[in-house]
Amino acid sequence: MSTIIVTGTDTGVGKTVFAAALTHALGARYWKPVQAGPDEDGGSDTQKVARLAGLAPERVHPEAYRLASPLSPHRAAEIDGVEIDPARLALPPGAGPLVVEAAGGLLVPLTRSLLYADLMARWTAPVVLVARTSLGTINHSLLSLEALRARAIPVLGVAFVGAANEDNEATIAEMGRVKRLGRLPLLGELTPDSLAAAFAANFSAGDFQ
Repeated sequence: MSTIIVTGTDTGVGKTVFAAALTHALGARYWKPVQAGPDEDGGSDTQKVARLAGLAPERVHPEAYRLASPLSPHRAAEIDGVEIDPARLALPPGAGPLVVEAAGGLLVPLTRSLLYADLMARWTAPVVLVARTSLGTINHSLLSLEALRARAIPVLGVAFVGAANEDNEATIAEMGRVKRLGRLPLLGELTPDSLAAAFAANFSAGDFQ
């Protein structure tokens, strides 16, 4: 498949690290349409993915919007005096597969009238839902799957991040009627090599192709 959207059940679930691993495994291009505020290291998610996935500059699409405040994009844009134009959020052309990383969860507002899930419905590309394994994940994951299906957005499956929690993972897969793609463990040292090895050991690249 030419494009895969990576979204999360919430902010801080490990979506960016998973997106980097997937981009590397597929030899894909990467795009994060809107960056609101710096990441935990003071940079951007695009810079982090480029480093962890070992991406050449031509495989990294610049953000359509890069906003200063670490807030929901609609509010960060208002503070910056920027109006987010949905026309600028069309999928970028290019050769080979593309991994697109959304911000936060599915119902994060891009504007006062446009949610990220609405934009994904326009893209019509399949989605990977990234979920944590810890307490609260069942509720967040099942609600996210309902939001995707309500908009007829195709779902490839759920990718978990965190320590093993067999019951949580199995329950989400069964009750959510979704493929359990694998689990990315928490890495003591997060490097391009350790991330690539962890992805190869816990996921099948064929599930994304």
